[in-house]
Order: sequence, then structure tokens, then C-alpha cells
Amino acid sequence: MLDIKPIGKLNTSVNVPGSKSYTNRALIIGALADGKTVLENALFSDDTKYMIASLKDLGLNLLEDSSKNIITVNGMGGRIPVQTADLFVGNAGTAMRFLTAMLTLGVGRYKIDGVERMRDRPIQDLLDGLNQLGANVRSVNNSKCPPVQIDADSLKGGNCKVNGDLSSQYISALLMIAPYCSTDVTLQINGELVSKKYVEMTIALMEYFGVTVENRSYSTFLINSNQRYRAKEYYVEPDASSASYFLAAAAITGGRVRVEGIGCKSVQGDASFVNVLEKMGCGVVKGENFIEVQGGRLKGVDIDMSDMPDVAQTAAAVAVFAEGKTRIRNVGNLRIKETDRIAAVVNEMRRIGIECTEYDDGFEIVPSDPRPGEIETYDDHRMAMSFSLIGLKAEGIKIKDPECVTKTFPDFFERLFALS
Repeated sequence: MLDIKPIGKLNTSVNVPGSKSYTNRALIIGALADGKTVLENALFSDDTKYMIASLKDLGLNLLEDSSKNIITVNGMGGRIPVQTADLFVGNAGTAMRFLTAMLTLGVGRYKIDGVERMRDRPIQDLLDGLNQLGANVRSVNNSKCPPVQIDADSLKGGNCKVNGDLSSQYISALLMIAPYCSTDVTLQINGELVSKKYVEMTIALMEYFGVTVENRSYSTFLINSNQRYRAKEYYVEPDASSASYFLAAAAITGGRVRVEGIGCKSVQGDASFVNVLEKMGCGVVKGENFIEVQGGRLKGVDIDMSDMPDVAQTAAAVAVFAEGKTRIRNVGNLRIKETDRIAAVVNEMRRIGIECTEYDDGFEIVPSDPRPGEIETYDDHRMAMSFSLIGLKAEGIKIKDPECVTKTFPDFFERLFALS
């Protein structure tokens, strides 16, 4: 249990760790490249450690220097060195989905599993897409969820159709392995693609490592199979999702916070969280290498956060202190994250006396003075980090199981308390 103490108006600059999304994507790409890829400012957290451990179990050589935040990946040119492996990825969604796709390029039998919650997180749309490309992958328990078994004999390629409404990680997984298929890949999206910015991130990273993707308005993606990733050095941009908590702290306290290392050209979807804060009444400045928020008189908003669902909980924390209701829409995919985040937000808001209405695609918050309460985190790092922000202004907010933040931001609370 961690007691959060209120603080005054902030006036500070902060740095945040490297992006989990970039780190895990770059680890997959580095593993597929031929030669040595060096990742600087890489994130060392539970999610990335599961990815690193799994790649090592697959026979790849990786060197880690956590003191300097550097990971060296010695790629095998698309080859999977071992023919059998039983991998465990905890509750790391990117590791589960990206590794499942990568392993279809191998030759052999592989299995991937995780914690109980992972066994409730859908993966069938990805499996269907891979099978359309010639793979033989299945949900072991026929539950449409992990554990997953991959009987691999390389991957043919061709055409596949995938639903776009659950997770953009399915699309990113397919895109990253497509160049190593024996024929060109055409990926068609059924319906509206959620979290488009994460797909943009994937495509930009692929291009950095030498592979091009033709994006036809997020409805069709074309990838030529005669391309290969080039091993090289890569600096991992600071994590915009992690940055959101400190920018929100400025909004809640009425102070100023500048986050270094993320600028106006960032393609991370969650970098757009500052636009939400601006609509709520904050001042925002974006430079080449920083984003700054100055707190103002907060007002409620009605907003579509489909392109940045991971910061919907952060927005919820800010909404508690606004004038007027806040309605967050089109984040229904939050229900298949580390927990059902929509239900969790509603439950915990009500626990501290905040009126909150649950919808299929989001929630509505009616602001009022929070009462003291012990916040359940549901083993979800984002619940712990977002609800701790409420305690920066309201007395008596305590966070249960604060250690769950190690999933993506191991020293979050040390950095949060250093603000005061």
C-alpha cells in the first residue's frame, strides 16, 4: 500500500524512460535483421524483459547493459535458431502477439503462454491472419486466447484480411514479419482500424531499418517480400504514455511540467495526449525536443480517444478536477488490456465518491471532491499510475500493489515523489 501525498503547483522538467512500444518492436526487427543492432535508451521493464528472455530462449544472442539502457541484438537474418521452445511472456501483450507472428517464420514447434489474465486476452484475429498467409497456428484451448501453439515451416505470404477493431498490435505483428514471407503480402483491414498511430509507429520503424510499406488509407497495406531489415543503431524515443502522467500532474496541480526528449515530430499516438489537456484548458508548448504543459482552469470535454486508448485513464484522473462532465469515447478495446480498464476506472472512481457511468465504449465522469480511498490496481500498471495522480491534489488516496508499475515504468513512484 502506498500513500500519495498532495503537492503544490509544479514547476519542473522531467525525463521518462524509453518507449516500451518502440523497444519491443525494435527487438523483433533486430532479431530478424542480419547482424548487430544496438538499441540505445531502451526500456528495461517487465514487458521488455519477457521479450528479451524469449528471444534468448529461441537461440538469439542478446547483450544487455541496464546501467546504460543499451541492448545489443545479434540478428539471424530471419532465421529462428531453435526448432522447439516453450515461452512464457507474463502479461506482455506486445511480446505475445509479436513473437507469435515471428515464430511462423521458423521451422519447428513452439508454444507461448502467459499469466491467467493473458489467457483471457483475445488473439484469434491474429491467428486467423497468420493462417491465411500459410501458417499453422492455433489457440491450444480453443478459447481464441493464449496459450498459442505454432507449427512452423516458414511463411508463404499472399493475401489476408484482419479485423481492425480489437487491437492494432495484430496489424503491427503481421507487418513486421511480412518482408520475410516467400511472396508479397497484401493485408486488408475489415472495419475501422483502432490505434492508427501505433501502426504508423510500426511502419516508421520498419522504414528506419530499411523496409517500406505501402499504406492505402489504413484499409490495405502492401509489403514486398524481397526486402530485409538492415542491422543498425537505434535510439529509442522516451515513452509518451509514461510522459502523460507528468503532463497530467501539471494540469491537476495548476503548475508547469516539461517532458524532455519527445517533440512535435513524434509519431507516438500518446504524444497527442497534450491536445486533450489543451482542450481541457491547459497551455501547451511543443518544441523540437520537448513538450510542456501549463495547468489552467480545467473544463470537461467529450472526446474520442480511439487513437490513444492507453492514456484514457490518465485523462480520467484529470477529469476529476474539471468543471463539467467528461465523456471518453471509442476506447472499447480497453476491455481486453491488462484488465477491463473501463470497468476498473468506473469501480475505482465510485470508490472515492466520483460519479462515473460505464458505457460499452468508454465512460463519463462527473467531477466532485474525491474522498479518501484505497485504490485497487487489478495488477494493471496504468491503473496505479493514473489514480496516483488524483492523490497529488486530494487527501487520503492510497494505491494497492504499487509494484505493478514494473510492467512498463519500474521507478515511476520514485520519479513522481521527486516532483514535490
